[in-house]
Parts: sequence; structure tokens; C-alpha cells
Amino acid sequence: MVIGSTATALRENIDAPGPWRWLRRIASATAGTRGWRRLMLAAALGALAVLALPPFYIVPVLVPAFTGLIWLIDGSRNWRSALLTGFFFGLGYLTVGLYWVANALLTKPEEFGLVAPLAPLALAAILAPWPAVACALARLAVRSGVGRVLTFAGAWILMEWVRSWAFSGFPWNLIGSVWAFSDAMLQGASVVGTYGLGLATVVAAAMPAVLIQPPSRLPRRWPLLLAAASPLLLLFVFGQARIAAIADTGTVDGVQLRLVQGNIPQTLKWRRELVDQHLLSQIRLGNTPANPPPTHILWSEAAAPLFLSQDAERLRLIGRSTPRGGLTLLGTLRTTPPGEPQFQVWNSMLVIDERGSVVDWYDKAHLVPFGEFMPLRSVLGFASVAGGSTDFSRGDGVRTLHLPGLPPVGPLICYEVIFPGAVVDARDRPRWLLNLTNDGWYGISTGPYQHLVAARLRAVEEGLPVVRVANTGISAIIDPLGRVRAQLGLDEQGVLDGPLPLPLASTLFGITGPWAVLLLSALMIPFGIGLSRRQYPFTGS
Repeated sequence: MVIGSTATALRENIDAPGPWRWLRRIASATAGTRGWRRLMLAAALGALAVLALPPFYIVPVLVPAFTGLIWLIDGSRNWRSALLTGFFFGLGYLTVGLYWVANALLTKPEEFGLVAPLAPLALAAILAPWPAVACALARLAVRSGVGRVLTFAGAWILMEWVRSWAFSGFPWNLIGSVWAFSDAMLQGASVVGTYGLGLATVVAAAMPAVLIQPPSRLPRRWPLLLAAASPLLLLFVFGQARIAAIADTGTVDGVQLRLVQGNIPQTLKWRRELVDQHLLSQIRLGNTPANPPPTHILWSEAAAPLFLSQDAERLRLIGRSTPRGGLTLLGTLRTTPPGEPQFQVWNSMLVIDERGSVVDWYDKAHLVPFGEFMPLRSVLGFASVAGGSTDFSRGDGVRTLHLPGLPPVGPLICYEVIFPGAVVDARDRPRWLLNLTNDGWYGISTGPYQHLVAARLRAVEEGLPVVRVANTGISAIIDPLGRVRAQLGLDEQGVLDGPLPLPLASTLFGITGPWAVLLLSALMIPFGIGLSRRQYPFTGS
């Protein structure tokens, strides 16, 4: 006879002889937890998983986190109970992982000080339904074991992808980012992307849940655990081989970049009486003597905190500090010309030549909800954090700029770099990516480290170098293998000089995008459910 309830099976087998009795006791206690204790345990497991993320990289904690979550799903009375359990797991994971969101609100304490402590929890509550759905789908695998683990892993990755576009999208802290401490492990993203790294990680971290099988079935579990971990091992071997084969990607002849990290505190950045002081400070940094001298100067997002495109005098000032025959690329605000019937503001990048002329520009297309625009502004009655009483307008989308003296570049402003498979114009593929950002909003926190890792993953996925210029750091030159060739640390003022790495040929991920991994993840759900209905019951048949 097949026993369908994991909690019941655990109670019946908890004292069975064998070396794993202690683990069955833990699993039984976990699966049998009820009420508010169950929800708090789920939230604690989610918070524990954050330790695997940048900059901590304590990856082994994913095993107790995901294994414990599988046991909680095993003990759920139905899919609705699993849904609630998954919501609280997501609440713990996302609240702790995104705690730095409060820092952005504290830059305006007079407006948002009271709500700042609740902001990470509120954002997590918006995003937590996606891991909740993954847990509910896993509960449809009627018996615990391999089927439930595979169903959960496939559903988790699909929900990470949904999180990347639903309600404007926020794919921050994807599970695949936990491997950023290893250049070799990141190379798999060139084939399967960050979602593929995450799928292999979730399967390996959750599969130890099957060790609670009775002792008579344990020998069959060891090959299974090895099989679950083998994709990670293969990714590592592939990564080592790829790095050895490519070694040095080379650099672009005649291009010497200078990244200007002004380190202007967010509380001072937008004060009108300090605008010229901020500009002059960054101009002086950009003019620091060097050998070889820079050919192009790059400033961060909103480095010029004014409507620079309509300010001829300040444009000429920046033009005079631009290298002869070169360009200055900087972040600023752009607005409709005077007299236009509809006033609009864009978060933009301007390209300025030595005459102070605007050669080209890019307007940010993927805006931050609540930061750059306020959803339901008329209902909620709040101003957005960065836009205030006026929402920013959306640009036309990612595009490639063809600028004199530079290879074709794909500009990305702030968190536009966190979206896998959505950072380049496929019809006009760039040769490098330029990410201007202002992580001063995050303060001294884990946020800038997590943001840097997202940029490194896009470099590997697309086979393109990424140059990242951040107001308060971390500014970096990243080669197409995701390796940081040079960087300026967090909360430092200075410049970072270096050549522009050459791109690689298009990667498999760059050609296909995430669709192959998403299809595999989708197929794992019915496969896992079907597998759980066959000969993988908890106690056998």
C-alpha cells in the first residue's frame, strides 16, 4: 500500500533503524510543524538562503533552506497550505535580501522616514507570490521524493522568470547568482544563462530531502544525490575549460576609458546650490593626468543632476574637459524643449563631444516602480522616491549607439542590467555594454555587490564586456567572461582607467535567450508530478 502523506510516513518510520534516524527526526518535526510556527519556520529558511547570495556566498546554506522547504511542502495538508508556506519563505528570502531598499527611502527622511522600515517587507510581499506558486505546484506532486523535488525546481525557475516581467519586473537576486565567487561556475551562463545555473542549483540543494526514505531504500538515494549534483560539476568543468581556451580576450585598439566615480552622497546630490560644485568635482577627477591619457570619459547615472541638454553653458564646460577627438558619456535628466504642450522628463545618458555638443543620447526604458514612477499615484497619493511629484517617462527600449571612436555600445541605466536576455538590441548587436548607475541610493549595504554580480552575469550570457560606472561604487571594467579586470570600491572617490575588452563571438545564450531552459523547467513540472505517481512513494508500495 502507498502512503500518500509524508508527515504520516515520517512518524511511522522515525524510529526505524539506520544511520539517518536523526535526519528523519528533523524532517518529521519540520513537516509536522503547524500554525504560525510553520510560517515563521518557512520565513526563517528563506532568510537563511540569503547567506548564499553576494557578497556572502555561503552556498551550502541552500541545502538546509531548500531541503527544509521541501519537507514543509511534504507536510502541507493541500496546495493552499503549500502556497501560504511558499509565500512566507519568499517573504523571508526577499525581505532580508532586499533590506537595503529602506536606505533609498531614508535619503528623504522627511517624506519617507516613517515607511522606510516597512519598505523591504512591502516589496517582498509584492514579489513573494511567485515562490508561493512554485511551492503550490510542487504540492501537486502527490508523494514526496524525486518527483516533488523536480517539480519544485522547475516551478521555482519559471517563477523567477515570471518575476522578471510581471508588474514591470524585478529579477533581483536570482538563485544562479550565488556562484559569482567562481569565474569558472559563471561560464555556464554563456550556454544556459542565469536561469540554467539556478535550475541546477535548486535541484542539487533540494534533493537531500529524499534522504528521509526508510533505510531499505537509502542505497538507491546516493546515486540520485550524485546525479543531482553532477550538472553543477559539469558546469564547473566546462567553465574551467572555457577560461583556459579563451584566456585573454584582448582589448580595443585606441580606446582608453576613464570611469569617474564622484562618490556624491545621495542626500546632497540634488541640492540646487551644489550642482556646479558636483560638476566641477567630477570634471577635476576626469582631468587627472595619466599615461596613457583617456580617450573617453564616463560618468555615472544622474552625475549631472540637472536638465543638462538645455544648458549650453554647462555643456561647453563639460566639452572643454572632454579629451580631444573623444567623448564624455554621462547620466543626466532630459526634458522636452520649452514650449512643448506635454512636459516629460527622462532619466538619460548624453554623449558630449569636445565642443560641448550633444552627439547622441539614450533614455532609460525600464523604470523602477515607486522609485521613478508611482503606480496608482492618484489612489495612493505618494510621490515617487526619485521622480517626486513627476513620473519619469519611458524611453524607446534598448538600442545600440554608433559613436565616433568607439565600438557600437549598448547603454543600460541602473537596474536595466539585471534582466537576463533583455539587455541588447538583437537587430543591431552592440560590441560592449555600458551600465551607468547610482547605487548611492543603497548606502553601504549588500545592494551594490548584488548589482555588480548582475552586470557580470550579463557579460557572460551575452559574451560582451560590460563597463559599469557607479556614483558611489562599485565601478568596474568587466570582460566578456564576467571577470572584473579593474574596479573602484564602494564609497570611494576617484577614477578608474583601463582599456575596453574585446567581445567574444555570440554565445549560445545570446542567440537563443532563456527559452531552452524555460522549456526544460516547464517540462519538469508534469514530469515530476507523473514521477511521483509511479514508484516513488515515501515508503514504497
